[in-house]
Amino acid sequence: MITDLAQLRKLYAQPGERAVRKQLDRLDVHGRRFVALAPFCVIASAGQGAALLDASPRGGAPGFVKASEDGATLLLPDSGGNNRLDTLENLIADPRVALIFMVPGVDETLRVNGTARLRDEAEFVDAFAQERQRPKLVIEVAVREAYLHCAKAFMRSQLWQPDSWGPRDALPTMNQMIREQIGTVGSSGETDVQTMARYRAQLVEEQTPSAS
Repeated sequence: MITDLAQLRKLYAQPGERAVRKQLDRLDVHGRRFVALAPFCVIASAGQGAALLDASPRGGAPGFVKASEDGATLLLPDSGGNNRLDTLENLIADPRVALIFMVPGVDETLRVNGTARLRDEAEFVDAFAQERQRPKLVIEVAVREAYLHCAKAFMRSQLWQPDSWGPRDALPTMNQMIREQIGTVGSSGETDVQTMARYRAQLVEEQTPSAS
């Protein structure tokens, strides 16, 4: 078992100069363009004390996350979800945050590390009012590290290659899995068709510009 850095480093070569130097302290023109094209990202946060970490998917139209012109700040609107607020509660306790941005068909990803604040002032939430449902708050990320990640993970997984995908019915629907995990508590026996109809209605509502 590996228990210290010396043991760990014996197994791996030192990172190459390119891998080290590609890390920037803000988003350059290429990083900002990547964010503008990304319809999906994963945000990771840390809880207070010994709480477990959390990684949460976030999505929207390409460019749903906004980068400042100087690349030092990202604005991520908080869309409606399950109201567990795992990410938001974590960020109140610990502002450290990490994001991975993905662009469909592109095997490279963009990684961003920094610190976050939860902003509910009008100047922040109104910036998104015409693009989707006016968010209750916006996650403001102060970028500290940004770098492009190589394509090997996506090449190995063939994530964007439809002919490598297994059949959808290899996995039960989410409704079926949750029913087996907790029964129908809180769901009133909602069917899969009803669940998808509810999701679609919520998405349509989100895409309607706010009147405020």
